[in-house]
Amino acid sequence: MAASPSPPSRWPPPPPMGLVSLLLLLGFLAAPAPLRAAGVLRQVVVGGDTDSNDGGGTFFEPFNVTYDHRAVILGGQRRMLVSAGLHYPRATPEMWPSLIKKCKEGGADVIETYIFWNGHEPAKGQYYFQGRFDIVKFAKLVAAEGLFLFLRIGPYACAEWNFGGFPVWLRDIPGIEFRTDNEPYKAEMQTFVTKIVNIMKEEKLYSWQGGPIILQQIENEYGNIQSRYGQAGKRYMLWAAEMALALDTGIPWVMCRQTDAPEQILDTCNAFYCDGFKPNSYNKPTIWTEDWDGWYADWGESLPHRPAQDSAFAVARFYQRGGSLQNYYMYFGGTNFERTAGGPRQITSYDYDAPIDEYGILRQPKWGHLKDLHAAIKLCEPSLAAVDGSPQYVKLGPNQEAHVYSSGKVHANGSISGNGQICSAFLANIDEHKYVSVWIFGKSYSLPPWSVSILPDCENVAFNTATVGTQTSIFTVESGSPSYSSMPRSLSLIGGPYLSSTWWTSKEPIGRWGQGSFAAQGILEHLNVTKDISDYLSYTTSVNISDEDVAFWNSKGVLPSVTIDQIRDVARVFVNGKLAGSKVGHWVSLSQPVQLVQGPNELTLLSEIVGIQNYGAFLEKDGAGFRGQVKLTGLSNGDIDLTNSLWTYQIGLKGEFSRIYSPEDQGYAKWSSMQNDDTQTPFTWFKTIFDAPEGKDPVAIGLGSMGKGQAWVNGHLIGRYWSIVAPQSGCPSSCNYAGAYGDSKCRSNCGMATQSWYHIPREWLQASGNLLVLFEETGGDPSQISLEVHYTKTICSKISETYYPPLSSWSRAANGHASMNTVAPELQLQCDEGHVISKITFASYGTPSGGCQNFSVGNCHASTTLDLVTEACVGKNKCSISVTNDVFGDPCRKVVKDLAVEAECSPTLASKELRDDM
Repeated sequence: MAASPSPPSRWPPPPPMGLVSLLLLLGFLAAPAPLRAAGVLRQVVVGGDTDSNDGGGTFFEPFNVTYDHRAVILGGQRRMLVSAGLHYPRATPEMWPSLIKKCKEGGADVIETYIFWNGHEPAKGQYYFQGRFDIVKFAKLVAAEGLFLFLRIGPYACAEWNFGGFPVWLRDIPGIEFRTDNEPYKAEMQTFVTKIVNIMKEEKLYSWQGGPIILQQIENEYGNIQSRYGQAGKRYMLWAAEMALALDTGIPWVMCRQTDAPEQILDTCNAFYCDGFKPNSYNKPTIWTEDWDGWYADWGESLPHRPAQDSAFAVARFYQRGGSLQNYYMYFGGTNFERTAGGPRQITSYDYDAPIDEYGILRQPKWGHLKDLHAAIKLCEPSLAAVDGSPQYVKLGPNQEAHVYSSGKVHANGSISGNGQICSAFLANIDEHKYVSVWIFGKSYSLPPWSVSILPDCENVAFNTATVGTQTSIFTVESGSPSYSSMPRSLSLIGGPYLSSTWWTSKEPIGRWGQGSFAAQGILEHLNVTKDISDYLSYTTSVNISDEDVAFWNSKGVLPSVTIDQIRDVARVFVNGKLAGSKVGHWVSLSQPVQLVQGPNELTLLSEIVGIQNYGAFLEKDGAGFRGQVKLTGLSNGDIDLTNSLWTYQIGLKGEFSRIYSPEDQGYAKWSSMQNDDTQTPFTWFKTIFDAPEGKDPVAIGLGSMGKGQAWVNGHLIGRYWSIVAPQSGCPSSCNYAGAYGDSKCRSNCGMATQSWYHIPREWLQASGNLLVLFEETGGDPSQISLEVHYTKTICSKISETYYPPLSSWSRAANGHASMNTVAPELQLQCDEGHVISKITFASYGTPSGGCQNFSVGNCHASTTLDLVTEACVGKNKCSISVTNDVFGDPCRKVVKDLAVEAECSPTLASKELRDDM
């Protein structure tokens, strides 16, 4: 079936724009009626090349997307959808296929991404859709895996991304005000949104064209700030909805956190928990656009961690209480390469404690635990979709409840009448402290604290959110992994082997150096001057000091001070080319004592931005640099106001503009061999040449010995680095999954640098002769820099013989009935792709105690365990072992037994060499 050249006829041409506004406001435009059932969606052979943007071929048989009060409807069928957040520019194109595949293997149906305006239109009218910003290629790769795409066009993204995704040139348009009823802003927004929609249509990427796009978003969390704009905010919101609908995309539009969204726009939830959310109209399904399964980090903070059990609990509760589509924000966080990290002061890593880590490696047990959850929910999908109204509710205790999805009748005693009915149930224990036994369906069920049990057949438990049956993985390199007593410590490899013993340096001039400098009266706003082409802007003036001032300071034993009313991010004060001091903060005051000499003194103030503000109202007015008055205080005759002095402005660094970091421009740079004093000298460039580690594993560089700056590899800016240390307090000794999660709960890495390891994509490396260039602002020792591969080194698991059978033992018939084959629980182990289990370091069936990297044999132990596990697993990428006496014998009768295993993973070649040496 050929793709339609235009949206399906169910979406009629939109009424005139003014009429749309009136209908939206009055609620007379309703959700489109669902189509008749069209059968299961079929993926078809791709006619075009996913490695190019030729637009050829389709990926699915074209299908319509509608919705009703219960769910999004794909091709006539209600679906319960799991979505994985994955932002294409936070990974390289070479990483995309593997990441998308891992999302699919984890149980995702949909990939969600923002569109990043400043990446696609870096200069007004000049568009860029290549490299990491090739959204068309990304969309086709999603479709090639048989997944759908949720495109959040915005074009405001937030996303902890520089300026929230806005291009900086936007703020220079005369009379512009962002995100309100402002004609200059609306014109630019409409132009860009239309550009994106037209590209998607031209490339045949909408569902009705055989493409993967099933949902799209206009604006983003505008309801959080709409009131700041008064009635102009309301008018703008309605205009944005009207504009989006008029683009005639043929699929639904979403507005998140917009409780007054018009009738034909789906309002959705963003939060840690959304099980209590209801849309503003009965005609709309319940959608969770941002399930915060972790959190981001700022420089100088500890690291957030959300336990897998709580994340699973939140998702299960969402579907239990009527949810239909949930999106993990993030499923893969990735890296803020270049200077894309948001502000104020967000770190280069956007790992987010996501199920797939920054480097593309599965974070276990989170990924595996959620995979099992998704499998259990999919078993329930026919029941969830079949119930037209609310599920049947059964109160099981003070903090215990069941929601039953069945067309049969659930009675007060928990029994069900009606034969041949599909039935699924969710049993919840909201108590944070107690295990509780509940009675329903003629059986007793034990519910751990703060958990949900899922019964796809209203009889057998397939999954419990608090019962983790997935392995734990420990990486070779991990910055600040949780160190609770119940969790493994990371194998942090700071200290060697070191990257290189041969380094060269080049000095960066302070203040004026030539290109791009100019003089102006007064203090100019940072972004107005730099246009964000660099983090750095220096302000230089001359201050004349008299003999009387020097005598005054000597007699009083004091120093004068430079004061600035407000600085943003980082400010440094230089006097006569030497660093006097620095200040870090968000619009905080600076008072820096300085050593001045008699006569003229050159005073340089350096403003450093560490990400432009990405969230809040009136972003165009936030700016950067300095605010208020700049003074020199403590002189014999009082203070000197320098605010309106003649200042010489220098944009950026000389090394930046001469491309000192580029392999092609090394002939123009002036380098000298590094001396011991260079490591303590601010504003120094360092470079070395290094070989890439062997293999295909991701590469991490440890910059914990450096201060603050930026790092380039073969001309690619991998991002900002900063070894600023988190406070000593705020990290608990243990992390209890139970109870409501917030971003301050279960933090780790206190008293350590927020980020020490930085991702170098393999695609940016060659086998040998790689150029590393660092710009160091405060002083650091590059000889201590480490380079390591990042992979899962240690895997471990502990499974009880009383655990549930694996999800693979369940099946679902064509009529929707779920059934289970009664088999023993399984302990499953798996190394990364290209790695095998090289050694079993611990194995015990009986009563082992402790956790990963701390297991010990108990009083009850089957002596054959190690041999049996070694035979089953060593040399394999993955293995599974039944946890039963049938395998190990019964070492202690009438005792509940566990199987605990810890193993090491090695790259395939290394493992072969190890076996050859044995």
